[in-house]
Amino acid sequence: MRKIIAIAVATVVCSASLTLATASEASAAGRAPQCVKVRKYFNKGHQRYVRLSNLCTQRTSCFTIVVPHHRDPHGRLPKGTTKDIHYGTTGTPRALFVKNTPC
Repeated sequence: MRKIIAIAVATVVCSASLTLATASEASAAGRAPQCVKVRKYFNKGHQRYVRLSNLCTQRTSCFTIVVPHHRDPHGRLPKGTTKDIHYGTTGTPRALFVKNTPC
């Protein structure tokens, strides 16, 4: 009886670890490299800006600025640059975060 329970537990543990391994490989394969970094959010006059840096020195990176209840602005940053990106006015909500996207 103990032997059967031990075999069942070992089978469950092995299948769970295999499932986790394949799930982490699948999620890593679909993600874009995390090159675009937010330096700061700020207002200039009545306009909202975010200062972004491309930490990848070998390639251009793409991004999307996530703003609640508004169309999300997106763009590209050339390799190794820092740029102030305008994404709305002070009447619109502040951006929640910047998402790295594949180009």
